[in-house]
Amino acid sequence: MAIYRFKVTFEDYDDVVRDIDIKSTQTFEDLHLAIHKSTGYNPEMASSFFVCNDYWIKSDEIAYLPSQRKIDRGVALMANTKLSRFIDDPHQKFYYTFNFERPYDFHVELVKILEEESGKQYPFLSRSIGEAPKMPGTIPVPPTTTEEDEGFDFLNETEYGYSEEETDDMDTVDSVEELNGGTSEDDEDEFADGFSDNDSSDSDEYDNNKNKDDY
Repeated sequence: MAIYRFKVTFEDYDDVVRDIDIKSTQTFEDLHLAIHKSTGYNPEMASSFFVCNDYWIKSDEIAYLPSQRKIDRGVALMANTKLSRFIDDPHQKFYYTFNFERPYDFHVELVKILEEESGKQYPFLSRSIGEAPKMPGTIPVPPTTTEEDEGFDFLNETEYGYSEEETDDMDTVDSVEELNGGTSEDDEDEFADGFSDNDSSDSDEYDNNKNKDDY
C-alpha cells in the first residue's frame, strides 16, 4: 500500500515543520488529527483542507465540524474523504486552515510516496522541527488611527518637501525667461525692430538738417 509523506508548515512560522507519513486509504480527518497530535492543539475545532494548485490557489474544500451553511452546500467531510481522492499530482498541495475562530494557516505538501513498512502504525510522525506557537488567548486588535497620528508622512514626501500629488498640480516652467518673468523670443524681435526703426528715423532727420545747412 502507498504511504504519503506530507510536509506540514505554518504559513507564518517557517521554522516549524512536521513530516507525517500516512496511508493513501486513510482520511483527511486522520491527517487533521495527526497534525494536532504533533502540535499539541485541541483538534476539536472547525477546520478545512483546500485542494491547491502549484501557486496555492484554493479550490475544493474538505471540512471538519463544518457550519450548517457548508453542509447545505454539500461540502466534503474529512471523516468520509480518503486522501487518495484528491491526490492528482506527485507534489499535491493543500492549504489547511485550523480553527476558523482564531485561525492558524498551514501549507501541506506531498513530498514523497513510500512503501508501507510492516509493523509501523500510521499516521506516523517522521520528522519534527521547531515548537508550535502557543495558541493566542485573544485576537489581536490593530491600532486605530487618529487625526493626531496623521501628521507628516516622511516616506511620502519628496526631498524638497512636497508630495507627488502637490508637484503634479504645479505649473511647469519651460524656460529661464518664463521663470524670471522675461519676454518671449517674439517680444524680443518686436522690441528689436522698433529700436531699428527709431534709429532709421533719427538718421533721416539728421540728413535733412544737414542739407538745409548746405543751402
